[in-house]
Amino acid sequence: MQLQLKRQTLKQDVNGYEVWEKIIDNECWLPSETALILCDVWNEHWSRGANERLALMLPRINYTIKIAREMGVQVIHSPSDTMDFYEGTSARQRMIDAPAVRLPESLEHIDPPLPVNASDGGSDTGEKSPYNAWDRQHAAIEIDQQRDGISDDGVEIYHFVQQKGINNLLIMGVHTNMCILNRSFGIKQMVRLGMNVALVRDLTDAMYNPAMPPYVSHDEGTRLVIEYIEKFWCPTVLSDDIISSN
Repeated sequence: MQLQLKRQTLKQDVNGYEVWEKIIDNECWLPSETALILCDVWNEHWSRGANERLALMLPRINYTIKIAREMGVQVIHSPSDTMDFYEGTSARQRMIDAPAVRLPESLEHIDPPLPVNASDGGSDTGEKSPYNAWDRQHAAIEIDQQRDGISDDGVEIYHFVQQKGINNLLIMGVHTNMCILNRSFGIKQMVRLGMNVALVRDLTDAMYNPAMPPYVSHDEGTRLVIEYIEKFWCPTVLSDDIISSN
């Protein structure tokens, strides 16, 4: 896959001012050495706004996964807290059966505060009481029981990808400032384990309410979190990069 990896680095401009510079690196990732993790694309969310924004992305998410799978990318579905629904399926058992490997020592990594405040739960449609509204992955996402994996456990996923000789991870789904960054299979943990990680930036969303700091639109809040990831954690790519590589 020919990917345009976007990251940002802090440097001094010609006048000696500190500025963030956007850098695009063109890299080739072998599909056989790459996994795509679909984070928490649940069938239902407690926030109406989150549901509505995800609904707009679902067709593109499913199509991107289909193309990646056809190229030989390992697809891993990770709808947290729903593993009971998939008990006994081939895709779930495939992850459970992966032989254990020794985890590397966690790498030191800076972890600056996020640019948005989601201490109210992050819903922009009035809901104030988070709860587990989900019991499976959204039905609009196809699961290939013959090839895909299903897991919400970072150690289990690490064992599986190491067994397959995979060191590249593409992550898409929701939500950037919560699950995408902080799950046991999320960006922070996988970067600390030494994996080569990239976020698919057009197939993600944030939990952010414009009534909270920094008092910007929801879309701007999502953009700020994506830029935070590019600056401090890992590069981002577009789904077009994946699709056009087929």
